[in-house]
Amino acid sequence: MNSKNKYLISLIGPTAIGKTALSIKLANHFDTEILSADSRQFFKEMQIGTAAPTPEELAAAKHHFIHHKSIKDNYNVGAFEKDAINTLNTLFKTHDTVIMVGGSGLYVDAVNKGLDDFPEVESSIREALNNDLETKGLSHLQKQLEQLDSVAYNTIAIDNPHRVIRALEICIGTGKPYSSFLNKEKIKRHFKTIAIGLTAEREAIYNRINKRVDIMMQEGLLEEVKSLVSFKNLNALNTVGYKELFNYLDGEWTLDFAISEIKKNTRRFAKRQLTWFKKNEETLWFDFTTPMEDIINHINQNIS
Repeated sequence: MNSKNKYLISLIGPTAIGKTALSIKLANHFDTEILSADSRQFFKEMQIGTAAPTPEELAAAKHHFIHHKSIKDNYNVGAFEKDAINTLNTLFKTHDTVIMVGGSGLYVDAVNKGLDDFPEVESSIREALNNDLETKGLSHLQKQLEQLDSVAYNTIAIDNPHRVIRALEICIGTGKPYSSFLNKEKIKRHFKTIAIGLTAEREAIYNRINKRVDIMMQEGLLEEVKSLVSFKNLNALNTVGYKELFNYLDGEWTLDFAISEIKKNTRRFAKRQLTWFKKNEETLWFDFTTPMEDIINHINQNIS
């Protein structure tokens, strides 16, 4: 390998597809370390519900950005981009190849391409939009975005309230469409990215998700959620696997219904992940049953 060329192997795919296991095998093969780009696994209080690597998996390869923050910390994608690039700069001094794994598309793109440069807007705008979400519902915000920025309406994850509110606050705060700030010339990275995607037929993905949720419950997810009840209003906990069980603990749902909702919402999340990742035409997709040797052969063909 040319010592001047540094490679980031970016391993992506929907939740429960097997990214963690493959990333460890790749890290061991290339004698390197792993960056996590899964925004839910940053938080040390959220172990079971985020399917974070187990202690055994963490010991099998050096990981970065796993449980390095608390749910009480204010940590966003901009801070992660800065931290991740600093870590990569250090790792590339002693490694020609580094593995990045995760299902958070925005965080993956932040490392590979840099973030779009959005102006600051008044915090009161977001507060008002969050209030509208509570009182008028997501559909109201979706219609508002469609009127203000039809391009964003047709391209972002429209069923994700955080994305809708983010787009609206930029539209309202700047008087310009959110989409007008997207896809400007990105930062040039000092490494090359080799994007590897894991996927499967929809039924197989859904079956793996359903099985994983059952395993999480057996491993003590409900107890984990109970320990976090006093923090349930924090943004980090407004996520699949936690918010449903909060509803159960509040007496709004039965436990069986809450579990079924976790499975349903995780399936929807996986669908959004694939929609996001499929936008990158440079990604080479492999079925999750593909032998590791075939994936390594592809990587080696792209390393000059």
